[in-house]
Amino acid sequence: MVKIDFTAIPDTSGIYFFYNSRGELIYVGKATSLKDRVSSYFSNGKKTSRPIEQMIHYVDDVKWKETDSVLEAIILEGEYIKKFRPKYNVDWRDDKSWNYICVTKDVFPRVITVRQHEINNSKFKIQNSKFIFGPYPGLNTRQTMKLLHRLFYISTCQKTLKQGKPCFYYQIGRCLGVCTGEITSKEYKEKVIRPLTTFLRGNKKGVIRQLEKKMREEAEQENFEEAGRIRNQIESLQRIQDIALLNKTFVEDSSSKIQHSTFNISRIEGYDISNLGTSGMVGSMVVFDANAPVKSEYRKFNIKTVEGQSDVDCLEEILRRRLSRMGTQISAENWPKPDVILVDGGKPQVNAVCKTIKEKSLSIPVVGIAKGPERKKNDILLGSKEREFVKWVYQNTKLLIRVRDEAHRFAINFQRSKRKI
Repeated sequence: MVKIDFTAIPDTSGIYFFYNSRGELIYVGKATSLKDRVSSYFSNGKKTSRPIEQMIHYVDDVKWKETDSVLEAIILEGEYIKKFRPKYNVDWRDDKSWNYICVTKDVFPRVITVRQHEINNSKFKIQNSKFIFGPYPGLNTRQTMKLLHRLFYISTCQKTLKQGKPCFYYQIGRCLGVCTGEITSKEYKEKVIRPLTTFLRGNKKGVIRQLEKKMREEAEQENFEEAGRIRNQIESLQRIQDIALLNKTFVEDSSSKIQHSTFNISRIEGYDISNLGTSGMVGSMVVFDANAPVKSEYRKFNIKTVEGQSDVDCLEEILRRRLSRMGTQISAENWPKPDVILVDGGKPQVNAVCKTIKEKSLSIPVVGIAKGPERKKNDILLGSKEREFVKWVYQNTKLLIRVRDEAHRFAINFQRSKRKI
């Protein structure tokens, strides 16, 4: 059995490698903390009681490679799996669920995520993808795409947008002007796609060198606004904050499949109903990440099918409409799957939401926070008793109350605006 000096393993993000006695790479993994992750495979130098000990029995050497961020660890892990196909990565994981990032051949290339089974499907036009990166096991694709869009100014402008009309991201400085015609296809590929693909090949240092050179050129030509944008981009790449990119912490269960052991979230959706008697019934949906509201993804609902005054029926209606628009990334047509649904209400509301989710054959944990006098008393009701979820709820009660109150505020304001019309 290999002897490991755990004190030598750094407490940083990176990837680790397990080799057998013949020097063959048999497993590669990623970690937010190399020390904690590698140590978890061993217990006082003895084999663990988990099925993973089948692999540990063959481990003769352990190596690791530090990275500046989890995102880079994810990318490097994918490169090694693709190149070496380590035995236990392939045997333990259902490769049909592996995630890939594709860059299309469109005039303004799109950046999308797909799964292995989609690539194998004849409906997926692989010839329409100029680059395919991955596989990326255990990847939180929504958070990853959100981060990549922010780092590289990837356009999300839809083809249906009228040329010259600025999109939301253009207005906040995160779109270079595909929607307004301010950037050509050639410029977009040079400024966005080239650094992105270099980064996805695991060469962040190369990206930064390219950007530093371009920044100097822009400054020399007195294009100070563009030089400033590139400077900000370099700074963002140098301090990537990306802990949410990993869906969960991994452990191996009795079937030797990778499972999730902790409850992490990146999207909370909060709902509330507001009405003026039996008229003017409306609903709200607000969205929070793990820390703050994401106001660009808020939605308003006019109640269409409910007669009389029934908040529960109104809630069921808007949930059915919302869940029918499930997608892998935010767009005009599709909204991402929430990690948690929170409703402003008690047991009737929670039961209604759970029933609607079940009808859609989905699995989404639900929280209800009922209001007390002057909104100071907050009775929490859970639609799931899963241990890690319950623990997470009571660790994040203040955040959930913020979501509840924001959904209430948004619904009230929407109803008031309708009464003024």
